[in-house]
Amino acid sequence: MEYAAVLVPSIVVGLIFWFAMKSIFNADKSERQAEARAQAEADEQDALRAKVDKAESPENPGTGTGL
Repeated sequence: MEYAAVLVPSIVVGLIFWFAMKSIFNADKSERQAEARAQAEADEQDALRAKVDKAESPENPGTGTGL
């Protein structure tokens, strides 16, 4: 029983540390995923904007407004 009294506090502190690190890493992972989604949306919008700008450029008569 003496061994349990000595080991239990260390095990509890280790488990608390493990849960804390796990939650930090999970938060980091979800933040990176959100950032990747936001970057993909921004890239998609930039590509669409570039496509629209190219279609409306004066170099392409007959497409766009051509003003």
